[in-house]
Amino acid sequence: MSTLKLNLPTVLTLSRIVLIPVFVITVYHHPVFGAFVFSLASLTDFLDGYLARRSGEITKFGIILDPIADKFLVISALVVLVDMERLPAWIAIVIIVREFLVTGLRAVAFSKDIIIPAEMGGKIKTTAQFAAILCLILMESIFNIDLYDVGLVLIWIALVLSIISGIQYTVSFWRKI
Repeated sequence: MSTLKLNLPTVLTLSRIVLIPVFVITVYHHPVFGAFVFSLASLTDFLDGYLARRSGEITKFGIILDPIADKFLVISALVVLVDMERLPAWIAIVIIVREFLVTGLRAVAFSKDIIIPAEMGGKIKTTAQFAAILCLILMESIFNIDLYDVGLVLIWIALVLSIISGIQYTVSFWRKI
């Protein structure tokens, strides 16, 4: 496993970070385009890991950068949704605190050459977050379909999964350390 190698999975991860300002700038005035940019960035999250595993191009840089890019994307979207008054601030704060906690635990473990891989609960949480964020961005932008209530239900599911998976990561961290 190499440390730094610019391969397709790494480029996809970096593109996710580059798309964040585009998303933030566009979503306020063009929610459909903002949702498209967010979807594209979210898609890179699913593709980069899959391609890295399939091609055997897993790098330490990718292992570190991928979850950070995910956190940047989700946190940016949550802050935007709070600013747009589509999401209660306390929900965003709980999810963001969990993200920092897990990222911190993973960084400490990585410094000791211990890798705490993403667990299924975390992956389901991320999917629920992405779906909730899209619904809350789009609200009534597509054929006047009200997606706000769906988005709220999904964000509550994501909140519960965030707490549960945060506890799982913490337990896993202490067992491996």
